[in-house]
Amino acid sequence: MTAQATLARFREYMVGPARFMNLLSCFELGLVDALRKQPGMTAAELGAAVGAKPDAVEQLLYLPVKEGFVVHDETSGTYSLGALADVADVDLQRVLAFMDKIKVTTLRQLYYLTDSVRTGTIVGLKELYGFEGDLYAAMGVHADLRDSWSRLMDSVTDRIDPWFFGNIDIPAGAQVLDLAGHTGLGAIHTHRFKGSPGLRVTTFDLPEKREDCLRNFRQHGVDGTSSFIGGDVFQGVPEGFDVVLIKHFLNMFDKDDVLRILNAVHASLEVGGQVHILVPIYAENIKESWSVDYYPSFFLGCATGQGGPQKLSTFRSWLEEAGFTVTGEMSQDPAELPPDALPLQGILSATKTG
Repeated sequence: MTAQATLARFREYMVGPARFMNLLSCFELGLVDALRKQPGMTAAELGAAVGAKPDAVEQLLYLPVKEGFVVHDETSGTYSLGALADVADVDLQRVLAFMDKIKVTTLRQLYYLTDSVRTGTIVGLKELYGFEGDLYAAMGVHADLRDSWSRLMDSVTDRIDPWFFGNIDIPAGAQVLDLAGHTGLGAIHTHRFKGSPGLRVTTFDLPEKREDCLRNFRQHGVDGTSSFIGGDVFQGVPEGFDVVLIKHFLNMFDKDDVLRILNAVHASLEVGGQVHILVPIYAENIKESWSVDYYPSFFLGCATGQGGPQKLSTFRSWLEEAGFTVTGEMSQDPAELPPDALPLQGILSATKTG
């Protein structure tokens, strides 16, 4: 790449946050909805509809017009939806949920990314919320973070879990531990997708999750075959289980802590015990990965101050280092994902052989 080409790429980074908020504001203000209901509106009509000055509306719409998302008729001065008119609502809502999550949990906090990396803490949460801790703890206190995150993650879980459970083996009647299972959705899905006579699933997470978890079990009719154990994975993993599930958890930590978790799981299992891991991953060829554009800065500057996805081969080597024998691994086919997808998920299955 030449120096001139390198500088041109810098321009893409310079305008990134402004482009993001310009587009999102068009949705938040209601400009897109107004044009969907009534194509062919002027800036003045749009301004009156959404409560903004026509001049400001015109400024915001320059970018969507440039991208072809919106069409401007210079003769009449009216706007209509362009490419946005062809996007299905279910797809658009998925994208907007992710954009809202980026705005609420990422955009402001990343102002402090450099300080977060230097300290290994989420400085943005302290500066913006006066909160000492990581994003996951902050969501228990701050509704705006929790609501934005939950809307997205519930939809992600609904899409990913059928694929995950369709590609792992859970023996009939197994005793299953859902490690860091939050408020029980993973246990509920285990019964839904892998149900069998005698199957019992236990959610293991911090004690404060207990009541929400048990309530979810009751609401979904699995309270008789599900239970909750409160504890901290770094203090030990409960014993007596045939299968341990670790979903969307290992990526929150650096290698040393990941190995502490895997070693604890290995110690808790009898020989023949299984572990199934679901994690966001990077493509083996990092130049083909969209995840690397977002997740390093998110985890280091907004989520935990450490961690982040890894290549599937890296997680495999860590499992082997912890004493497991890897029995299966796979990643999502990028060609089968929505074109707007950022995360790429991987599955690793392993057995304790000695």
